[in-house]
Amino acid sequence: MSTLLFAADNNPADFFAKNWMAILGIAAGVIALIILAIFLNFFSLWIQSFLTRAGVGMFDMIRMKLCKVDYAMIVREKIKMVQAGIKEVSTQELEAHALAKGRVDRVADAVVSAHKARIDLPWRVAAAIDLAGRNIKEAVMQSVSPKVIDCPDPNKGKSTLDGVCKNGIQLRARARVTVRTKLDRLVGGATEETIIARVGEGIVKAIGSAEHHTDVLANPNMISRAVLSNSLDAQTAFEIVSIDIAEIDVGANIGANLQADQAAADLRVAQANAEKRRALAVALEQEMRAKVEENRAQVVLAEAEVPKALAEAFRGGHMGVMDYYHMRNLQSDTQMRKAISGVGGNSDRAEPGLG
Repeated sequence: MSTLLFAADNNPADFFAKNWMAILGIAAGVIALIILAIFLNFFSLWIQSFLTRAGVGMFDMIRMKLCKVDYAMIVREKIKMVQAGIKEVSTQELEAHALAKGRVDRVADAVVSAHKARIDLPWRVAAAIDLAGRNIKEAVMQSVSPKVIDCPDPNKGKSTLDGVCKNGIQLRARARVTVRTKLDRLVGGATEETIIARVGEGIVKAIGSAEHHTDVLANPNMISRAVLSNSLDAQTAFEIVSIDIAEIDVGANIGANLQADQAAADLRVAQANAEKRRALAVALEQEMRAKVEENRAQVVLAEAEVPKALAEAFRGGHMGVMDYYHMRNLQSDTQMRKAISGVGGNSDRAEPGLG
């Protein structure tokens, strides 16, 4: 060996020319070891795929390894689907869904469950539902085994749906809605909250259309029939299987309460109108009294002018003393008559012009 190294140091070309077979053998051995290591790394999965006829080759696994895809999971899910009788899904579709950050295992379980339940669920539809953020496995389970929803939702803080019949009696109902998932409407379809809201609205409407509350109590199915006839599951991800009235109770007499409140309101309005009229009458009375006082003031002012007129008549010679006494006699006679008859009030009141 030292002789070969010494010769190689002196003349490398002669060394490679004399030992090229050995060098090629060493390189081939290294390559063979690398291939053997890769083969042993994928051999177990390849054997499983080969024996189950999953169709995942060695180069497919190497490609997925280079693309940083969990090739072991892809092989296991492909074997699962092939063993379940689903052969139309290719390895590339599984790999593409994994690269899109989808849940390949969940989608594969959903497709297998739907296939066993004889539900038409293609891989592309299931993958789209999974990428949309919906739990496709749970949706398939709800499609196979319908789900029961409480209406109203007790987690929202209200336990009953309150409606008022035409006779004014309030009914409080609680329903249980059985729904089945519609896989073809799962993407873009409304959720359970829409179903609860629509069913609640339908129940309140059905109670409100009843003539008498005893009709509803005697036949609660009339509510279910009225609600189911409105196609409340349109544009939702569910199909309503049935609506069952779990509980219905009689509440308050809303009609009587409203009538009592209306009567009290009418009474307050009438009292306010009466008070308004009374205030107007009092104001008018005060106004009339003010006018009376004003007229009396004008009379007093006019009476104050009488002595002045008499004095002016005396000074001008238009009136004599006899005329004055004659007028006084007439006034005294008039006061006496008023005093006897009781008309004219105070008989001691002095007439205008008397001292």
